Amino acid sequence: MTPDDTGTAAWAQTRIDYLEKLGDELVNRGFRVRITVPRGQPPSLHVMNPDASALTENILVEAGAEGWWYWWSWAERIATADDVMGAADRVARVLAVS
Repeated sequence: MTPDDTGTAAWAQTRIDYLEKLGDELVNRGFRVRITVPRGQPPSLHVMNPDASALTENILVEAGAEGWWYWWSWAERIATADDVMGAADRVARVLAVS
């Protein structure tokens, strides 16, 4: 797929597949997750630390010339979408109780 395919169902499903992989890893680490699919916007993964419900984040996944990447809601890259463990490590560190 190329970035030109952004409006297709296959493109949306690819995003969801990547978000599910990250979500599964974060659930295994004790986080609560849910995928949201707002109308007219790309899907995202809502992640919450159950020990501190104020510690939440919405993770996006987007494709570009360098492949698929997980992104923070503030438009900073987390890790490549193929590096689920690395992405989960970063998310866990950011949402950790200090």
